[in-house]
Amino acid sequence: MTHVTHEPPLSYDEFLARATADPTVAGLLLKGSRAHAGMTTEISDHDVYVILADGSPSELAALDGHRSADLDLIVTTVDGLRRLGGWERYALARARVLLDRLDGEIADIVAAKALLGEDEAFHAAAGPLDAYANSLYRSVKNARDGHPLAARLDAADSMGQLLELLFALDRRPRPYNKYLVWELERFPLPGWETDALLDAVGRIAATGEAGPQQRLFARVEEVARRAGHGPTLDAWGEDLRLMRPQEPGSGTAASPSPGR
Repeated sequence: MTHVTHEPPLSYDEFLARATADPTVAGLLLKGSRAHAGMTTEISDHDVYVILADGSPSELAALDGHRSADLDLIVTTVDGLRRLGGWERYALARARVLLDRLDGEIADIVAAKALLGEDEAFHAAAGPLDAYANSLYRSVKNARDGHPLAARLDAADSMGQLLELLFALDRRPRPYNKYLVWELERFPLPGWETDALLDAVGRIAATGEAGPQQRLFARVEEVARRAGHGPTLDAWGEDLRLMRPQEPGSGTAASPSPGR
């Protein structure tokens, strides 16, 4: 009879000791809820990037993609870490450096993930601005035409694009929804009062009401034009009239106000 042995799952502490003792490991990063103070729960796992020195084979490479209730691993190289972006960028931007054998190089790479270059940020804002305007326009039109569910769905879509836009304008990657409040409470967006912005986003996503969307757009339009994105908005032509506040004097008064 063949006896099958099952090794116990690798724990975070065991892995940390093993990786720290491996000379091919250039760095270790902790991401996710355990890298966000106050977000950890009793069932939170440990999400770890294992950074191998370029050109240094390691048996730890076989653990890339390891997942358990306690430990998730991504194994890459220093060069691979530099190239990581997209959906991973926010996770890297707020990752905690556990080990840096490169005299601060790992920490510098992580810090760079938190700041978009000027040209990168400008281009990263243009697409979401157009998508935000598109969903806003559709939502307001659906509300006007008696399609409340469609209006709410389009409004919710528009809020995701709005957040992409606002964070890009501040040259930052957008946080995952789970960490939005955490991020804004600690690192507010310049020119926006955090509580008012979160209240507006929540109300619009939940109700699809036209008025709050139009009032918020008035503030967004002002900010976007000041950042050089007027051509993206002007391409909407007369349709902008439907996106803007309809009542005389409503303007930006009821919109999230700039911080003082």
